[in-house]
Amino acid sequence: MSVHSLLLALSMGAICACAAGPALADTDIQHQEARAHARKGGTLLYRESHWRYRQDETARRLVLYRCPDGRAFARKTVVERAMAQAPDFDFQDARDGYREGVRSGPQGRVVYVREDARAPLKERALAVPADGVIDAGFDASVRRHWATLRAGDEVTQPFLLPSRMSFVPVRLQPGPSTRWQDIPAQRMTMRLDRWYGFVAPSMELTYADADRRLLEFAGIATIRDSTGRHQDVRIVFPEPGKPADPGALQRALATPLVQRCTP
Repeated sequence: MSVHSLLLALSMGAICACAAGPALADTDIQHQEARAHARKGGTLLYRESHWRYRQDETARRLVLYRCPDGRAFARKTVVERAMAQAPDFDFQDARDGYREGVRSGPQGRVVYVREDARAPLKERALAVPADGVIDAGFDASVRRHWATLRAGDEVTQPFLLPSRMSFVPVRLQPGPSTRWQDIPAQRMTMRLDRWYGFVAPSMELTYADADRRLLEFAGIATIRDSTGRHQDVRIVFPEPGKPADPGALQRALATPLVQRCTP
């Protein structure tokens, strides 16, 4: 695997399928929309619909990745574990059958990956370091180290790359304070903390000062285009999460995935 492809996996988090049942909470369901544009030209490439909720007393997240016309082609579900920065998750892309994730069971945790619909699912037992970060747990890690980053200090942590079934060191570097659409914010840069990190693409993130929510991600995305190429994107979260009803969440969980986006 190339250095470039290692960085691609990081963009999945800088964000175990679970069916909602009777234990789904009627309150505290948050819905948020995001848009992914090409960094050059600004073309809308895809959309993201994010849902945060609690089921069986556990914090969960659902993300639907949608074509520009709104049809969903990929789904990610996230289940918080004892360490908020290292959740279980499952990602599936219906266009080619790619799948990856981490699940917990009686024998411990397992990381798995399937390259496409024709390939077998590969699995391996996973030992998570005490400060290890998995997928969407990156947000929890940023909040955990917010004071350090705001003080101008770097943070390095092991980040899971499911495609390699192992952790690699990732360095988060604080950037300048800024205003994003008139919102006081903090910019950060994320890159591999290896000797070859200087040749690998970095990713730029912007977080709101007030609530530490992600406002923008800029870099190479995990989501590929119709030809299988990873895309250089700018993902924006223009509005904070808003309350939603259980029915809307149930419909999102049951949304069928399409196998291609029509231009």
